[in-house]
Amino acid sequence: MIHRYVFHNEGLQEIEKVRWSPGQAGLICGWGLFTTVRIVHGEAFAYERHWRRLEKDSAITRLPLNYSGARVRVHLQEVIRANRVEEGCARIYLVWNTVGFWKSEEKMPEVDLVITTANVPKYPDTVRLAVREHGRHAASALAGVKTISWLNSVWAVAEAQREGFDEVILLNERGEVSECTAANIFAVKGDKVVTPPLSSGCLEGVTRGVLTEVAADAGTTVLEQTMRLEDLYGADEVFVTSTNRNVIGVREIAGRKIGDGSMGAVTKRLEKAFEAFVKEYVERRKKAVASGE
Repeated sequence: MIHRYVFHNEGLQEIEKVRWSPGQAGLICGWGLFTTVRIVHGEAFAYERHWRRLEKDSAITRLPLNYSGARVRVHLQEVIRANRVEEGCARIYLVWNTVGFWKSEEKMPEVDLVITTANVPKYPDTVRLAVREHGRHAASALAGVKTISWLNSVWAVAEAQREGFDEVILLNERGEVSECTAANIFAVKGDKVVTPPLSSGCLEGVTRGVLTEVAADAGTTVLEQTMRLEDLYGADEVFVTSTNRNVIGVREIAGRKIGDGSMGAVTKRLEKAFEAFVKEYVERRKKAVASGE
């Protein structure tokens, strides 16, 4: 549930007072970007990585980036403080208002900035995954771009959840494993950990990137490799990662049990290494804030 105070363009407002216009063309046609940031001990974890991805996606979509990363971070902290968030998550939205025909004459900024916070959703210890063919189009110019045009993902996961699954693996047009609707996916075979390359159409997830960097601390390495369902079915362990989930084991894929159905040993080590990285980041950030850096 979204918390009470929201940042909209120039200041904090109570959520009931935030006004969206039917003349906001970007909202109507889905021309906008967003990212979800984890809040840990009141700090926005890995904010710099999220902002770099927004910059990259804005260049691809030609959405004007009229805000600096430093300025948006200040506004994000305003929302965190106003809503007294110690542990939670935040959404940063950038919506282009001047595209297409269906826009109005009312005065509004070229790009709307909206920042909200919420509690972290509750997830099970391990998850069951369905499979959807043609869930990602790897050849699309927008593959891997986190746009507000999110119908394909929310529809796919809703269909999977109606069938009793927690999430769904999306295959691309070549039948390769790409990702889940809101998570990257990894497979463990022996001492080897693999994840689909960005050419599969998957999102360059922030948690995915961090995990690749800290894998050595868990006594392993993460390799990008083209994957098919057979690679997941034959894996010793499978897990998914995302901002809100961190690292979660997979116990079943389309009715097939993975391993012994619990989070595997390699997955646990990676989760521990990731948590240590988060702790170090937050401590470093708090020291920087305290010293005025």
